[in-house]
This record gives sequence, structure tokens and C-alpha cells, in this order.
Amino acid sequence: MRLAALLVTALVVTGCSTATPPEPGVLTVGIGEPASLLPADLPDQAGRMIAAALWTPLVGYDPATGKTSPAAAESVTSDDQVTWTVKLRPGTFHDGTPVTAKSYVDTWEAVRLADGSWPGASVLRETLPAKEITAPDPSTIKIVLHRPFGQVPAVLASQALYPLPESVLKSKDWAGFALNPVGNGPFKLAARWDHGGELVKVTGGGKIKLKVLDPEIQYDQAKSGELDLATTVPGSRHDGMRSELHAMWALPKATYLKFPATGRFADATVRHAVAMAVDRDALEAGPLAHQVDPARSLLPPVSAGERSGTCRPCTYDPAAAKNLLVQSGFTGSTTLYGEAHWTSILATQLQGTLGVEVSVKPGDGPSVLELGLQTTSPHEPLAALAKAAGYTDAGFAELLATADAAPAADSPPLYRLAENQLLRDLPVAPLWSGHGHAIWPLKVSGVKANPLTGVDLTSFSRG
Repeated sequence: MRLAALLVTALVVTGCSTATPPEPGVLTVGIGEPASLLPADLPDQAGRMIAAALWTPLVGYDPATGKTSPAAAESVTSDDQVTWTVKLRPGTFHDGTPVTAKSYVDTWEAVRLADGSWPGASVLRETLPAKEITAPDPSTIKIVLHRPFGQVPAVLASQALYPLPESVLKSKDWAGFALNPVGNGPFKLAARWDHGGELVKVTGGGKIKLKVLDPEIQYDQAKSGELDLATTVPGSRHDGMRSELHAMWALPKATYLKFPATGRFADATVRHAVAMAVDRDALEAGPLAHQVDPARSLLPPVSAGERSGTCRPCTYDPAAAKNLLVQSGFTGSTTLYGEAHWTSILATQLQGTLGVEVSVKPGDGPSVLELGLQTTSPHEPLAALAKAAGYTDAGFAELLATADAAPAADSPPLYRLAENQLLRDLPVAPLWSGHGHAIWPLKVSGVKANPLTGVDLTSFSRG
């Protein structure tokens, strides 16, 4: 279920023209066409941003502190990290029906049973190890887990866990709902989505017009004041962006090199050599057009706190990389599997640094792994990377289980131990994580962004 692809019409303007002044009381925001507006199916930044205005999450996430806070949930508590009680605040959907504990339980069951095409299904199947989820009363959700897991509050901030009204749960018209979603948040859609739309504030008045525009047009219109906010900045304008009012934030996605578990790459020395032969800065400034941040750690910023320095396998060190490969006895050629436009350039880097022939095609070499995240919990990327790489080390599994069982406040150093083991054994090598951009004119203030949801459409104003 994907929204229709964006059709771009070129507008040719002759003679002198002036920017169209914004309509009083209506904020204008430039976006890319969202692939979906169904909460369990939000693969892109535009969809996540719009959904965050249409829904209120159970738990909020503060990127400045990395902590969670109550939102639609009044409290999330547990005495043993196994049985969790979620108390809800009173709430209603935009169609006037109440949001109850059963709304969440029924929605989560529908998502969990989805055919796997929804990214959010993995949250309920893998990240939240629930044995039983019930609604003892209209304002209480009870979650009983298979094992202790202190990251439940962080998981409950996921957009995949937004509630859906009973009408769509009964009809299962997911495609229709994705074009005309009904949430429980501060804004509602004024009409069915049609390559753009208008958000209307539920209380207090105020509207936001969402305009699907080419990034170059967004940038120019935000500079001229015709647009209040551009949420996509093209690589060609990245340097100029820094002289404008702008924001940058981490996105919940990262890219890795995944190594074969057997054969010549079974030697960790070879894997470290390849990781240190990657010039991430050159790729970021070149084919990746300033849309990423070179990795400094195994975990992307969405899931990790500040690091004191760059991890060794994240460091470009040609001499050390070459020496490690020689020590390993690795000879001959290899292949790099990946279909992105930058993989041939990466292959050229590896070949030049390591002195071995590297071709881009299916074979026995490293492959590109794209990781999309639905939560801020460090558990999700650590577990997903180990699974994707076929990494089954018992020591790592024990470290991850120990970190999972700890209360959230005590878990960061424990997750760091599990991360450090993955960095030593290196079944995957971190390359970069994504980031978002926004610019706005002087008349606009209060722009904030969240790694999970992008720009907060409730926070900014004009005038």
C-alpha cells in the first residue's frame, strides 16, 4: 500500500515576478511525496512527519536528553521488567470515537499478523517480546513479556504502535485508510490526501498546507518567504544551507557492509581491513550528496548517546587497512554486492587501498545492508544486525540479554558492552547514518525536529 508516485510539473515563468505572500493563519510546508500514511507502514521522512501530527504517541521521546515522557499514556510502569502496566489518558479519534486500551490491543494484533510488508510489524514480532497483551479495562493496557525487557517505554514511542479506529480494523481497508487517515493527534486531515493536503488543528484553530515539491523548488521558495518551511534540502544546496536558518537531525536509518560468515571473510582481520579501507567522508561529500553522516560508532545516533571518539573500524586508515590484509594472507580478487549508485565508487576505493581487484556483482564478498529503525532502543539495531549477519555468538547473546533486562536508566553501559563485542568481531562494518534537513525564512520560529518523526509540525509559527 503505497501512495501514488509524485508527478512533477515544470513551471516556466517569464518576466519579473514576486513571491506569493502566505495566507494569514495558514503555515506552508514543502515535503516529498510520502510513500504511505499508515502508521505501521512509514518508510520515509514525509510519512513519519505527517503521521506525527495526526497521532499522539503513547510515549514521547526527547532527542536532547534521550529520555521518554508520558504522552497519550499517563504512565508506563513495571516492578520486574516483565509485566508492564500502561495507564491511558482520556482521548478520542478524529471521528469522535474513544481511544481505549482495546484500540491499542486490537491495532497491535492487526499489525503483528500483517503479511510482513509493514515495517512496523517487526516491532511487535521481534523488538517487543510479548507473551500476552490485554486490556483489563478501557484505560489500562497490560503487557506480559517472555523475558525481562527494560526498553518497553522506548518501544512504546514507536509510530508503528499508534492506535487505529475500530472502523478500519473491521474493514481492513488499509489502502483507503492510508489516503484518509484518522488519528488521535493535534491535527487532522481536512480532506483525502491527493499529492498534498491540509492539516487542521483539532483545537485552537490553525492550518498547515503540505505541498509536495521538488527539493530545489522547496529551497528557493523557503528562501523567498513563499514557503514557511522546506523539509528537504538537495545536495547541491547543502553548503548554502548553512547561511540560512536551518536544522539537521539524525534519521532512523543506517547503512553497513555485511560480511559472509564463512570463507575468506571468516577472518576478523580481513573484515577490519575492509572496514578501515572505506573513505566515508569522500563518499558523503561525493555520490551521497551530503545526505548522510559518516559512522562514528556501530549504532546510529538515533539509538546511541554521544561517543568520546570514532570507533576503530569506522576510521579511514589506508596504511593500517593494507597491513591488516597482508597479515591475514588474503590474496586474489573479491566482489561487492550492491545496487546503489555509490557501490561502484566504494569498490574502487577498496581496490585502490587494499590492492585487490574488487568488482560489483553477486559473489562471495561484502554486501550492502540497509537498516531501518522503528524505535530509539539500542536493542533493536544490535539484535537486527546480529540476525542479518547470522552472528550467533553466545557471549554476545548473554551481554544483550543482560542489557535488555536492566531498567532503562541503567542499561546504556551494558548495551555498550554488547556493541563493543560486535565491533571486535565485526560481522558488519558501519558506514553511515542518514540525516534530515530543513530551512525556513526569518519570519518563522520554533522549528524543532525529532529523529523518529522529523520536523514537529506542532512547534513552529510565523510572525
